[in-house]
Amino acid sequence: MQFRAFDASYIENLCAGDRATQEHFVGYFTELLQLKLRSRLQSPQAIEDVRQETFARVLATLRKENALRRPEAFGAFVNTVCNNVLLEHYRSSSRSQSLDEEGSPEPQAKGADVVSVIAATQLKAKVREILLKLPSRDRSLLKAVFLEERDREDVCRELGVDREYLRVLLHRAKQDFKVEYLKRMNVGMNARPAETI
Repeated sequence: MQFRAFDASYIENLCAGDRATQEHFVGYFTELLQLKLRSRLQSPQAIEDVRQETFARVLATLRKENALRRPEAFGAFVNTVCNNVLLEHYRSSSRSQSLDEEGSPEPQAKGADVVSVIAATQLKAKVREILLKLPSRDRSLLKAVFLEERDREDVCRELGVDREYLRVLLHRAKQDFKVEYLKRMNVGMNARPAETI
């Protein structure tokens, strides 16, 4: 799949009803959203419903004046709209499942168990600690690209580098993070037997 950079003229053409732009929009984002939704929804009908609702909301929002201030972030905008539609779908489908049906087995808890929640919280804290140990450039780069999911073109402009050099910087930052992470994990693993003695 070829990734696309978006600009103001693309958004204008989409809002104006340009057929080629609309066909590109539907084809391009159908492929991306299906990749995302296949792992989150079991029913092909649910996937299609979420996709169509996402497209309807995106187009409705774009037709409002100054709805999208940064056209280059259009892909992230569509993704955010999809996430919101997906959350609403989860809520509505969980409300519609009746718990009072006779003869039905007790539903299993779908939420994470206490151990998983604690482990996730500890992992987040560890990631924050490791990020604080990294040089400020690596820290801000990793946060911008992976935690804030900012557009890489924006990050390139901010740092004054091209895409290729950004890739190099990201690789180095990830390597530094990995080294620090593995150090901490080894310390944690080596400490456990001593605590139990």
